[in-house]
Amino acid sequence: MKQGILLSLLFALSSTTVLEQVLAQAQVGPADSAATSTSISEEPTGTTTDSVALPPTTTATTTAAGSFATVPVIRPPIEPTTFDPFPIPQESPVPGLFVNTDPSQPPPVGSRAIPNFGPAWKTAYDKAKAKIAKFSLEEKVNVTTGVGWMNGRCVGNIASVPIDYDSENPEHRDRGFPGLCLEDSPLGVRFADFVSAFPAGVNAAASWNRGLMRLRGLYMGEQFKGKGVHIALGPMMNLARIPQAGRNWEGFGSDPFLSGEAAYETVLGLQQGGTQACAKHLVNNEQEYKRSFSSSEVDDRTQHEVYMHPFLRSIMAGATSIMCSYNLINGTYACENDRILNEIVKGEYGYQGYVMSDWGAQHSTMSAVTGLDMSMPGDVTFSSGTSYWGPTLVEFVRNGTIPESRVDDMAIRILAGYYLTHQDSPSFPPVSFDAFHPDHEDVNDHIDVQTDDHEKLVRDLGSASVVLLKNERGALPLGGNSVNGKKAERSIVLVGNGAGPGRIGPNQFDDRGGSDGILAMGWGSGTANFTYLITPLDAIQRRARRQRTSVSWMLDDFNLPRAANIARFQSAALVFISSDSGEEYINVDGNIGDRKNLTAWHGGDALVQAVAAQNNNTIVVVNSVGPLDIAAWADHENVTAILWAGLQGNEAGNSIADVLYGDWNPSGRLPYTIASRVEDYNVPLARGNEAPFEILRIDYDEGLEIDYRHFDAKNITPRYEFGFGISYTTFNYTKLSINKIQDGGGFDNDLIRAWEEGEATPQTPGISRAFWLHRPAYEVSFDITNTGAVSGGDIPQVYLHLPASARAPPSLLKGFTNVELRPGQTRRVAITLSRYDLSVWDIVAQGWKKGDSLGEGGGQVEISVGRSSRDFKLRGAVTL
Repeated sequence: MKQGILLSLLFALSSTTVLEQVLAQAQVGPADSAATSTSISEEPTGTTTDSVALPPTTTATTTAAGSFATVPVIRPPIEPTTFDPFPIPQESPVPGLFVNTDPSQPPPVGSRAIPNFGPAWKTAYDKAKAKIAKFSLEEKVNVTTGVGWMNGRCVGNIASVPIDYDSENPEHRDRGFPGLCLEDSPLGVRFADFVSAFPAGVNAAASWNRGLMRLRGLYMGEQFKGKGVHIALGPMMNLARIPQAGRNWEGFGSDPFLSGEAAYETVLGLQQGGTQACAKHLVNNEQEYKRSFSSSEVDDRTQHEVYMHPFLRSIMAGATSIMCSYNLINGTYACENDRILNEIVKGEYGYQGYVMSDWGAQHSTMSAVTGLDMSMPGDVTFSSGTSYWGPTLVEFVRNGTIPESRVDDMAIRILAGYYLTHQDSPSFPPVSFDAFHPDHEDVNDHIDVQTDDHEKLVRDLGSASVVLLKNERGALPLGGNSVNGKKAERSIVLVGNGAGPGRIGPNQFDDRGGSDGILAMGWGSGTANFTYLITPLDAIQRRARRQRTSVSWMLDDFNLPRAANIARFQSAALVFISSDSGEEYINVDGNIGDRKNLTAWHGGDALVQAVAAQNNNTIVVVNSVGPLDIAAWADHENVTAILWAGLQGNEAGNSIADVLYGDWNPSGRLPYTIASRVEDYNVPLARGNEAPFEILRIDYDEGLEIDYRHFDAKNITPRYEFGFGISYTTFNYTKLSINKIQDGGGFDNDLIRAWEEGEATPQTPGISRAFWLHRPAYEVSFDITNTGAVSGGDIPQVYLHLPASARAPPSLLKGFTNVELRPGQTRRVAITLSRYDLSVWDIVAQGWKKGDSLGEGGGQVEISVGRSSRDFKLRGAVTL
């Protein structure tokens, strides 16, 4: 930006300090693109940084298809503003249904009770208000502004008040606070030793098991707290809109409902463990390519029903923090997007926590007005020594541009999160590691936060998330189990680099930015160090010895003649293939975060074909970040079984062996669709506009038709549909019943009556998370019987089919649970639906309407119960 333009914009500012600060920022210029594996930021990025907010401008761009278009880049103007605190939704508890809840004691998994965090938030707010009443303006601003990149022991740091805070000093304890440590990642404590590498988010989703999701969150929360971390930078809940998008594996798949439930359980677990959760990345950050220089163009209904839903569920779980994303949303940067941050999150959702920027995603001082509460890491560009906030924000307050009441609100929200999770307790441990200096003994105490329970959860969730896609001729389980009545295999061979260890250990690549050996997590800031990593070779060899099975292996992916030769005459040949991805600051073999294609890495297709040509019992194990094109071998007559294992963390080998040998009957289900042809996917990676700092327009033209919804709407048969997975046993579904739940008690009867009459919800604070809208309204119940010979678990799924007037996709997932049954056992299962589940967003009325009330005619809502998005066992209907 030219200084002449800056001077004209700053004419009204009275302070030379501000002018000097802003001019200094203007000279910083664009950050260098972080494209090496040595950067260790939470989310390093090349971000263009103007020192002040500009008036609306228009930038010439090209669309993903290459045609020229324009994206108006809208920035908040620098002008005096006012601030009124957002009203706090007032709701009364309802015994057994809407229960006053402290984050340390959430309702049990499966409970119909909805947690009411209102009283806990009030207590936290009262403490925060009392605390900041003792702070100067500068100290309040410091609570909102990170100390700058690499200026603290964590990837993000809020300084103490006072700066020399001493917990042994009574005056400091009374007047000040000790600061905050923010640390990655969504699967474990990044840059720390003696921690667990938990299964990735996509595996948590693949388990479809709320209990394991909650436990994963709880144990991560315990480990973060044990290391002295206040805010864990997760869970990640951007949707797998694009199959090859780099960070899909960090999130919970492609469906908003499944992702929302996984986010809800993870947040509850993390905060029960004493660590603040951070729901990220708000919002529409669905690819890595040009993530800082793209505008996601999303209509209001799609935004509400699809992409915002997991964030709403996180707020309902009491999340203290949300991270806004790098990209623009409809022409405005996410971290200064008034529509998203203020109108929806803090208004419509009634959010009482704080919004932090992704690392380097802040673009102006005026972002304080548009809803941003915390600047991370605090400097304009990494290590620049300048900040949009800090002294600049102080001056903007003093010259009347930004009201101090807004700074109070920011600081109160941040401190309230600290108090809500009881981090003011004297027992909360200090930070015991240094993310940037892991080898300095004076700043690393090497605290071991792992437990036997944590290790067991990693293994169990790793097993529960394995999806069995194919199993022919009794190929599995191995070991002569009663399922197929065969004898144990005399000999097996493991083929492929993914069966064994990396050449120099599991942490040989910075931020896991490389592929060698078993793939147990993707790459980027969403990673953790492996304290250990069990390989399939380790686990299978140990397990096979129980039956005296001979085990051999060949860990070379490219010597196809030898792979084929060693597979001959083996009772079974297990081929291990993989596909990796991650964050855009690391380039692995030309995959700059996003995958270049959907083929297996290291020539995996050819490896499977070579082995299958010589062995008629070829079992393929896939460790992948997401869908693959498996057309080259999936239907091969000698490929008898396919296990989709995902990214399982420390215990990957044990989890795979447990399923292969039937110690864990596979119960995982796909959290995305595997297409028959790559061309069947409707959303490719958006390309074009290669100019480094120009804005790429990304149109979300598919609207509500994400993943399986597109396949259903276009009547395209997938290879393996969303929700699919088979078991070593069989199940039968009978006796469907759909009943309205009697509300009782007369709570919010007028609102319920209006909704039932087809009216939209009123535009009142917090309406989208209102208790009456989310309480169970209908019960879908049915019997499930295990009709097979072994114990096993099934995942019954409930789908809605709205009438044509709703203009919705053919099927919408709105319920699921997991059921464990012995052979011959029958269990009655009940899944509830809320009015919110049965609603659609009315863009005119700006409210939720029941799903049969849009347009003319209305009609019944059909309900299906099944084992996947296409395998429906029972059908019914309800008139709302």
